[in-house]
Amino acid sequence: MDARPVILCCAPNGARRGTSDHSAIPVTPESMAETAKRCLDAGVSILHCHARDADGRHSLDPELNRLYLDTVRRAVGEELIVQLTTEAAGIYARDAQVGLVRALQPESFSIAMRELCPDEAAEEEYAALLADAHAAGVRVQHIVYGAEELQRFIGLQAKGVIPDAQPFMLFVLGRYSGTQASAGDILPFLQALGGRDWPWMVCAFGSEESACALTAAALGGHGRIGFENNLQAPDGRVYADNAESVSSVRKLIETLGGNIADANTARRVLAMG
Repeated sequence: MDARPVILCCAPNGARRGTSDHSAIPVTPESMAETAKRCLDAGVSILHCHARDADGRHSLDPELNRLYLDTVRRAVGEELIVQLTTEAAGIYARDAQVGLVRALQPESFSIAMRELCPDEAAEEEYAALLADAHAAGVRVQHIVYGAEELQRFIGLQAKGVIPDAQPFMLFVLGRYSGTQASAGDILPFLQALGGRDWPWMVCAFGSEESACALTAAALGGHGRIGFENNLQAPDGRVYADNAESVSSVRKLIETLGGNIADANTARRVLAMG
């Protein structure tokens, strides 16, 4: 196991699943705050937060996201990094995604390059957004879905479009469409990364989620776990809640000698503040 602390992030709801999929999926600010407390106790240092509207639908409304942020903060203080999402989810255009970030400037947000910078014409706006976030001390997590996309990202970083010397990456393994992830899916990303010492994390669709997170930790990366991507333990049993899914991964990592990062350690690793 790599000696560096392992950051665990929980993505407890995502943009698509609701309480009809699992009763423990948080769809209100209060249930998100309760989930945050339980996941903090389980070993999480980052909470990946999707706000939901009164009907339980994914929302990028700035005031609703502010309510989620404030409610979670009252529950956990600075003991968690709260990361907002800019995911379009087939609902929002780039203006709404950019508007959320500019309105709130959260401690962290995640951004999919293919959504906010799909082509060369979008690079100037993308660069301005990232430069402003960097100047404000907001830590961006960049989402990429394959090795070819990562290679494009590396090219943009070399051009100066991405201002971070060591961008914080999320490698997505598998898809909602039914393609289940496996630990071997990490290797093409690492090959494309080419030895760059950038902090990286994986999220994985399907019951191999814990194996993917454990493999990432062993290779010097970090893991995102939670009901956004997976509800099941490796044996097919449905987890009781997000905290149980996190705890199971934490135990595996600690059994192999890994150290789990708290939020302040994660901030240092990610050079936040």
